[in-house]
Amino acid sequence: MKADLIDVNETRKNLRVEIPSDVVDAQIDRVARDYSRKARIPGFRPGKAPARVIKQRFKDQILHDVAHELIPRAVDDAMRERGVEPVDTPDIRDVTVEEGRALTFTASFDTVPAFEPGDYATISLRRPSPQVEEAAVDEALRRLRERAGRHEPIEGRGVIDGDTVTLDLERRTAKGEGDSHQNVNIDLGSTANPPGFDEQLLGLEPGATKTFSIHYPPDYAISELAGSDVSYTAYVKHLKRRVLPDLDDEFAKDLGEFETLSALRARVREDLAHEARHAAERDVRGELMKQLAARVPFEVPASLVEREIDRRLEDFTRRLMDQHVDPRQAGIDWDAFRESQREPAREGVASAIVLDEIARREHFDPTDEEVEQEIARHAERTGRTPVAVRAALEKEGGLSRVYAGLRRDKSIDFLMARVTIAEVSTSPRSSSPTQS
Repeated sequence: MKADLIDVNETRKNLRVEIPSDVVDAQIDRVARDYSRKARIPGFRPGKAPARVIKQRFKDQILHDVAHELIPRAVDDAMRERGVEPVDTPDIRDVTVEEGRALTFTASFDTVPAFEPGDYATISLRRPSPQVEEAAVDEALRRLRERAGRHEPIEGRGVIDGDTVTLDLERRTAKGEGDSHQNVNIDLGSTANPPGFDEQLLGLEPGATKTFSIHYPPDYAISELAGSDVSYTAYVKHLKRRVLPDLDDEFAKDLGEFETLSALRARVREDLAHEARHAAERDVRGELMKQLAARVPFEVPASLVEREIDRRLEDFTRRLMDQHVDPRQAGIDWDAFRESQREPAREGVASAIVLDEIARREHFDPTDEEVEQEIARHAERTGRTPVAVRAALEKEGGLSRVYAGLRRDKSIDFLMARVTIAEVSTSPRSSSPTQS
């Protein structure tokens, strides 16, 4: 077999292969014998049709089978001899196969060359301080108080700003088209209300009816209403107002196991600090990935970038479906969304390439126990048994992803023990870094 490896660029390769005619003819004869045993040819007993008849009658199918038998084996042998490893299934093109002639084809593929990832000690990262400001605690308590608010009926006065008004509402456009709705709740002050609508309700008491017109500006977000006049008839039925509880010990007790507001405040501060620590670690690792990506001295393989973009789209689609949103009805420009993921995907692929190179150099190989622990964690997250998860991974060829992920985790831990990390205060009063 003759094989020539051609460098298209640092990562893209073409492998031009020629398989000798005697090997091709021998394979054609073997496949033709298989067809002869199974074929039913008029005028011949089963298995007795001459080879030339079989080859003539099933020529296209036989040559197809021969190519599918010889090409993958030839590609594997040629790559092994040259010490190259493709990152994806090679693209086979320009196939020529005929009896009495050499089989020729070109295999195009991407590969990742070995490279020097640089001095790890020169990596400098900034970790946001997990310190929690009192203003953040106050804001969290405010949100808790907002969620605990309740609507109480209002009597003896008309509508004022901030009320929730229950209406029977009729609407009619200038073209005479209309509709009616009963028991509509309108929160006065909401940005979703039509322009000028709230002002028309001010002062109305339950039992009052008012007819008025609203002019929608030409740049209104709903194009069907933009620049039009709409007539409304509103019958006021009830008034309610959202009442917030006092921020005191009783409020804390209502939320659970807290005896005092101070105890609730301490728990809120603890939870915020926990979130801040995790967010800081995510930021540090994110910055590490950016700096690692910049160390790749070649353009990352396009096939890996496309695969990463596909993975990101699949994850996003899955999250939409988990929220009971039909991706086909979400109004998303998928081409634009895909393109928006290209640079983050390229950066993610590049950082993974560096982590893989570090793992190769440092011989980071996951143990069987670590693999089983990772499978068990995945099983717990998905509510399945570890046996079922492993079986699915083996069927889908996903175990290699588990091994790759563990190797990259080891590389990250290895780097985090060697880089310089400066803790940076997020307080507006100070931004000076502190070594840690």
